[in-house]
Amino acid sequence: MPTMAARVYNASTNTWEEPSAASSSSRRGSPVRKEVVDYATNYKPGTIVIETGERRLYLVLEGGKAMKYGVGVGRDGFTWSGKHRITRKAEWPGWTPPPQMRKRVPDLPAYMPGGPDNPLGARALYIGSTLYRVHGTSEPWSIGQAVSSGCIRLTNEDVTDLYERVRVGATIVVNH
Repeated sequence: MPTMAARVYNASTNTWEEPSAASSSSRRGSPVRKEVVDYATNYKPGTIVIETGERRLYLVLEGGKAMKYGVGVGRDGFTWSGKHRITRKAEWPGWTPPPQMRKRVPDLPAYMPGGPDNPLGARALYIGSTLYRVHGTSEPWSIGQAVSSGCIRLTNEDVTDLYERVRVGATIVVNH
């Protein structure tokens, strides 16, 4: 696992920046802090909006606010967009890599039980009938990066917070 944090996108300044040592250590390796922000939208509270270009996830709250989280997104060739529903939630989920992924990475196991070493992390929110999830990661340095095969990843701490706030059936919008 790399010890050097990678550059992160700062949506406020529309620039890529080096994360500060203070923010990295306070987020257990993640360069991005969650925060409540002003957020003008027509989506109702409880909706998840992912802005892949910003590498941010917004959970719409009441009163023109949102909880903003840093996320890791799909790398080039693995980005996608759409509107779906959260169809399932799981704590410390097991992981079955899809056949396409096992083709690309032949040494992947057919199944990996849930736990701290599992790539899905502490929690997972399943997105419609897609192969994608919003899930945790044991690689917090990857937050703010385009590193996944299409899933949206948060720190285990942040995905646990999001998991408690989101219900099955909630709308999720992924913008590319």
